[in-house]
Amino acid sequence: MKERSNNSAEARYKDLTETPIPKLIPRLAVPTIISMLVTAIYNAADTFFVGRISTEATAAVGLAFSVMAIIQAFGFFCGQGSGNYLSRMLGARKGREAEEMAATGLALSIIIGIITAFLITINVRGLASFLGATDSTIEETANYLSIIALGAPFMMSQFVLNNQLRYQGSATYAMVGLLCGAIINIFLDPILIFIFDLGVRGAALATISGQMISFFVLLIGSRQGANIKLKLKNVHLNPHYIKEVINGGLPALIRQGLSAIATVLLNRAAGVYGAAAIAGMSVTTRTMMFVASALIGFGQGYQPVCSFNYGAKKMDRVREGYFFCVKYGTVFLFCMSILCIIFAPNIIGFFRNDPAVIEVGKVALRCQAVALPLMAYTVITNMMLQSMGKGFKASITASARSGLFFIPLILILPKFFGLFGVEITQAIADVFAMIVAIPFANSELKKMKNQKES
Repeated sequence: MKERSNNSAEARYKDLTETPIPKLIPRLAVPTIISMLVTAIYNAADTFFVGRISTEATAAVGLAFSVMAIIQAFGFFCGQGSGNYLSRMLGARKGREAEEMAATGLALSIIIGIITAFLITINVRGLASFLGATDSTIEETANYLSIIALGAPFMMSQFVLNNQLRYQGSATYAMVGLLCGAIINIFLDPILIFIFDLGVRGAALATISGQMISFFVLLIGSRQGANIKLKLKNVHLNPHYIKEVINGGLPALIRQGLSAIATVLLNRAAGVYGAAAIAGMSVTTRTMMFVASALIGFGQGYQPVCSFNYGAKKMDRVREGYFFCVKYGTVFLFCMSILCIIFAPNIIGFFRNDPAVIEVGKVALRCQAVALPLMAYTVITNMMLQSMGKGFKASITASARSGLFFIPLILILPKFFGLFGVEITQAIADVFAMIVAIPFANSELKKMKNQKES
């Protein structure tokens, strides 16, 4: 059995370090793209079905989304932090360290998940008010959050398992796990919301049910083939592994965490103009996340290639994979940009057929679509830096889009341009984020080129 496992591990090493990049990345990317789209469906399904209740219910789910983003942020923190380290260790043929990191990353996510669930539950109405809920939305927001909190440990842990499987090159297992959860979520949404008349509570129950199913399916997947077998004895919550999780996962935590903060500020800025404005911006955000998820999935197909080959000192393959992803990612986003500009009213109306919601959403969606192609360079650069263990540079590029620029812009632009200032903030932030990514990408690409030539 051990010999067969070693043979499988050797075959995986050869595959990730020798298969031509134009064949390898698309093969790994297809399951990860599906996985990311599934995650986007998790986020969009509730919005779609709740949109059939009322504008206030749609706004409530939009307000609660920032909390879900924080839960996801810690899941990605533990998952990508442990995942890219264990991938580099596998590339360097250090299997023991990889096994210990896998178990430690999962244990850490469970601990953080339990703490998060407790903190949300003890003051759920106060949290809803802080997020921007008004008298017309606070009850629905609190109801949704109180149930979502119960699923926090499962939600975080399934993101960890998903990322660890991806970084081992087992993107298909990762995809199946998320897909099972998404199917459960979509299946339960109309049943719990309408048949059992649970409203937003039903949407929340459907979401955490899907997350729990994903967790258990992914746990089973982690025990298949050459994947690292998770064992309790390999959990080592010591400074070394915690430091490595922080170094590799901090960019993801910053990116997701700042995105959550940005969502809160966005909702509060839009809330000045009523529930319809919150709903319109919420639908726009979910739509852009759905489009961006395909690019992120494509980039995640590159991440195991990047970290594995970086650990194996094959810098030419790291560079080739980077340029491959930037090129085709930009082409894809340009096509999606055109579609969003043309069909903006139809897309917003699909989620909530309210003229006031559509009026806000179509302007915001078109503005964001104009800057959409720039995301390819920013996102792929961040993923390359993160997978190489360049924690500081990766953290800066991760924080640029939703933190360094979005947060000050959302505080400034509405004061001068009113609602239009809210609608254009993300597009302007995307332009500045790409400008920041350029020197970081160029410096690392130049270093790798020099290492290859020497």
